[in-house]
Amino acid sequence: MASLETLSFNICFIITCLSVILGVFRLIYLNIRKKTAGPAEINILNYINLAALSLALIFITVSIISRAISTGHGPFSSMYEFAIAFVWGVMVIGIIFWLRYRFPVVGLISSVISAGLLVFAFNVSSQASPLMPALQQSWLLSTHVAAAVISYGAFAVGFGTSLSYLIRSKSPDASENLDKISYHSILIGFPFLTLVIVLGALWADIAWGRYWSWDPKETASLVTWLLYASYLHTRVLRKWRGKRSAILMVAGFLAVLITFFGNYVFNGLHSY
Repeated sequence: MASLETLSFNICFIITCLSVILGVFRLIYLNIRKKTAGPAEINILNYINLAALSLALIFITVSIISRAISTGHGPFSSMYEFAIAFVWGVMVIGIIFWLRYRFPVVGLISSVISAGLLVFAFNVSSQASPLMPALQQSWLLSTHVAAAVISYGAFAVGFGTSLSYLIRSKSPDASENLDKISYHSILIGFPFLTLVIVLGALWADIAWGRYWSWDPKETASLVTWLLYASYLHTRVLRKWRGKRSAILMVAGFLAVLITFFGNYVFNGLHSY
């Protein structure tokens, strides 16, 4: 089973890198051809890229399932497992948004972020070890991590589209699409992040005897939640759009990364 897990991970990594190359090639090729590229030509490039990302998703799913069968628990006991679960969330949300909005840059964003996470996972220990006592609330932790995977995946896509808005968008239509996709990613990610915090508090009470302890990773999660809550507040009530909203989105995802990599930065109850 371990060999299937490793083989699936490696194939996923290769295909994801190929997806990044295909996405970059598409952008360069269509920029060179500009208005001379026909719809059929564009569709072929789009579908090839989408097929590559979808295939990568299948293999990372096989890797996660294989590891869960061999270890007897979900992907929540190490940074390697967190990373591959994060990859899964980014790919799923990226494909869903790509199909929903027919905006291929979303696929490239998902591929680039997934490739970065896979490089990280490749360079940390994948050795499975017995669960420490605090991690033995399997059903609760599995739900907690699943919610985090969806929220982080949505935030990653929103970050990518917001960053694209800030650095490359010149077309009014492209700007509008990027802004809309960023906003809709928050509508998915924010409720799941709220669920992450609530389930984390329930787990903390069971594991450590208190719902909240101001552990550094807990605090980072709260800061992340407040940043995305600010995004929604300013957009819905103060009618912020465009650049200001994009900057808030980027700041929110930086907080996500601090939370995710907090084990390497902070010492606390989540240091495992």
